[in-house]
Amino acid sequence: MSSNTDCSINNIYKLEGRVPVTKAIPFGLQHILAMFVANLAPITIIAGAAQPALTQAQVGVLLQNAMFVAGIATLIQLYPIWRIGSKLPVVMGVSFTFVTVLSTIAANYGYPAVIGAVLIGGLFEGTLGLLAKYWRKIITPIVAASVVTAIGFSLFTVGARSFGGGYNEDFGSAQNLILGTVTLVTCLLWNILAKGYLKQLSVLAGLVVGYILAIVLGKVDLSLILSGGFVALPKLLPFMPEFHPGAILSACIIFLVSAAETIGDTSALVSGGLNREITGEEISGSLACDGYGSFISSLFGCPPVTSFSQNVGLVAMTKVVNRFTIMTGAVCMILAGLLPPVGNFFASLPDAVLGGCTIMMFGTILTSGIQMVAACGFSQRNVVIAALSLSMGIGFTAASEVGIWNIFPPLIQSVFSANVVAVVFVVSIILSLVLPKDMDIKKVEG
Repeated sequence: MSSNTDCSINNIYKLEGRVPVTKAIPFGLQHILAMFVANLAPITIIAGAAQPALTQAQVGVLLQNAMFVAGIATLIQLYPIWRIGSKLPVVMGVSFTFVTVLSTIAANYGYPAVIGAVLIGGLFEGTLGLLAKYWRKIITPIVAASVVTAIGFSLFTVGARSFGGGYNEDFGSAQNLILGTVTLVTCLLWNILAKGYLKQLSVLAGLVVGYILAIVLGKVDLSLILSGGFVALPKLLPFMPEFHPGAILSACIIFLVSAAETIGDTSALVSGGLNREITGEEISGSLACDGYGSFISSLFGCPPVTSFSQNVGLVAMTKVVNRFTIMTGAVCMILAGLLPPVGNFFASLPDAVLGGCTIMMFGTILTSGIQMVAACGFSQRNVVIAALSLSMGIGFTAASEVGIWNIFPPLIQSVFSANVVAVVFVVSIILSLVLPKDMDIKKVEG
């Protein structure tokens, strides 16, 4: 009996096999806690940029829906529907990749335009995923690495804006800076002092401490948390989608960027967790789930969902890859999505606390990109692709240099002029296609 129990417990390190529920739930919850804040933060940021502004009640509904959608998308990834899903222990959540572009769309066209762009973009990426075998070699490792690095850069100002208090009249006030600093210091101390997998909960620790301090400082309206009851079904179509060509084109380009990230994430997960190379079917399934999962997300008023890098790192560290175990976490996320107080709690989170939590996560995205560049190797070809795409992407989209796009049509300007990620993606793809494969060999011969 004991031998059978030990065997079933050891299944947590295998993709298939049943694990005792009492053992599976803590590991499943660990995955959800590692990405819980990051899953909800993009909605708060995008909603904060929307014109006209969303009410706290509307944001609370979106946050509730986001938890529900992330759980559903994770289940599809674990247990595919037809060819949609990879059968890999991939945890899905609302993506930071889209924050910059969708915030711009929300500010220019309103939040319903965000939903329309995500709806079309999700169908676009999902279909591309099913056809991945015909095009995936175009997105080479150095292209994906450059894109992830650019995403880190693009989010720095977003983190700084939140840290200072968001788009409120008291931006940069002493209260906001104290809140952001205390939250950030808590995250850092947790990272230093915590052991093992508990290090993955540093963001949650910072959020709790920062939130308590915000209550003490009178920055939180606790009465709104319990508004809407204790249990409620997620609301379908809380915003009717609107369709604007510029917004849709911008979103589709970033969906391509997200596809490059997903290929990198799932490849790293299979390599670090399963000690083998990823198959073409797994790549196709994961991308299809990304796209069609984002389509479902748009129907619930939420931004796109994608694979979460935090959880890829968690798999590499713990080697827990069991699908049933991860599924228990997904079910917990779905249940949280049925509880409005959970969504309202995060909707009441002050921007400065959110900034203190996320500013370090954004830096982590940048360093992940740098690590990916290093893993590709510093050949002359790779250096040219990374260096030129990043210098053009960051330089050409700086606020002080935005006039460089003035000769282009408004549609091109709306996609690229303030979008470092889109520029880096396009430039790196072009360079990867046109530069000779043997640049270093020619250099030696010369």
